[in-house]
Amino acid sequence: MKMSILGSLGLGCLLLTTPVDSADPTGEEIMQKTFEVMKLDGSEALATLNIYSPSNEKRERKMAIVSKNMDGVEKRLVRFVAPGDVKDTGFLSYDYASKADEMWLYLPSLRKTRLIAATDKSQSFMGSEFSYADFNPPNAGDFNHKILRSEALDGVTCWIIESIAKTPAMASSVGYSKRVSYVSQKDFTAKKSSYFDTNGVESKVLTVKKMQEVDTTKHRFHPMSIEIVNMQNKRRSEFIVEKIQFKPDVPEDYFTTRYLERS
Repeated sequence: MKMSILGSLGLGCLLLTTPVDSADPTGEEIMQKTFEVMKLDGSEALATLNIYSPSNEKRERKMAIVSKNMDGVEKRLVRFVAPGDVKDTGFLSYDYASKADEMWLYLPSLRKTRLIAATDKSQSFMGSEFSYADFNPPNAGDFNHKILRSEALDGVTCWIIESIAKTPAMASSVGYSKRVSYVSQKDFTAKKSSYFDTNGVESKVLTVKKMQEVDTTKHRFHPMSIEIVNMQNKRRSEFIVEKIQFKPDVPEDYFTTRYLERS
């Protein structure tokens, strides 16, 4: 993938709680707005995926990413560029607003592209603690959302939103039955999320360590540094964006399985 890059969710929270004002938006409205502020018309980025073992041994993977919002469908292509054992591996996703997402994985060693089934979206993404579902979060309408309280996280006042999967099938697909999110009351960006498995046990904690406003006209944001920790096996992974460019004119032909298979 040729890219023209120009320049291409603190863990500790203060236990200062306040009641939620009755004039605040509903949990559903907050989570829908959270999805909207993360939707870019188009972008190109270079990023690193760091994978840590419980003993802190690190594996590093470099990738190039392009995305484009096409008629309300957010399409994303990820191409791994290093190290050699994952080079040219590709991931293509279509994030729909009103139906199940579609995802494809290209494995160069097999010269084969496979469609990722809905039942596999909770599986590990490239050996990390991120899942495929983390890269294409479910629609806000797939969960029931409830405001628990307001609380300060690293000096930012947040709504604490509990999101419970509406159906067992949805919980099974994404790998969790409940999510508790810290959402900034200033800009509606998610700062932290705790995930609970289908048995109600906390399984992962995701923290956005750095967020950047990429589209200053529409006030759209992109996470620049994310850490996810598996609370059960103590593994963790980091997703770090080194460069990102707002680029709504990304060519549409990038987002095809034919292009996915190019090396």
